[in-house]
Amino acid sequence: MFRPALLPHIAAQIGLTVVLTASQLALAADAATKPALQTAVFAGGCFWGVDAVFKHVKGVAEVVSGYSGGNAATATYERVSEGDTGHAESVQVRFDPTKVSYPQLLQVFFTVAHDPTQLNRQGPDTGTQYRSAIFYANAQQHDQAQAYIRQLTDAHYFSRPIVTQLAALTQFYPAEAYHQNYLALHPYQPYIVFNDQPKVAKLRASLPALYQ
Repeated sequence: MFRPALLPHIAAQIGLTVVLTASQLALAADAATKPALQTAVFAGGCFWGVDAVFKHVKGVAEVVSGYSGGNAATATYERVSEGDTGHAESVQVRFDPTKVSYPQLLQVFFTVAHDPTQLNRQGPDTGTQYRSAIFYANAQQHDQAQAYIRQLTDAHYFSRPIVTQLAALTQFYPAEAYHQNYLALHPYQPYIVFNDQPKVAKLRASLPALYQ
């Protein structure tokens, strides 16, 4: 199959000169300067509300609801809901580090998206699948999350201990299609109205510089 993208390389090998159009040059320059997106994975109860909160954070390019902590064979809503798969309902956040930092995402996670002092539950939902957890992608994320928890603890920001689990990210499994972007598609569902809409409102009120 002919692959036009290889033409410049082939031409260089045989001594030909390839003239790129202005649009091609612009695309190449944009690709060279565009920062690479980074990934963060958070678990803070039902993923519907956490997903909605991070979708309203400036610099976040994509949020996917899913499962982390268990294996592929049990990464379905029906199995995870049984509470014995090791999975936690999670969100995968793809973000531009030139627009929003990982510590800023941690601030949103701890102060807006959920209550990190609730053990194996969040609001009306109970079970290990609703635990508070950070699945760190690298050592830097681990160290920053650990430092942020220590900072909140030393400041007595919460009246109860933070129970957030720090665990290495091994795999993230996207949830079923009907769980994606759930709040935006079901804004008036009672669960959403009482449990998740207030989180988005809190983000806008308490961290307006990060809200979009």
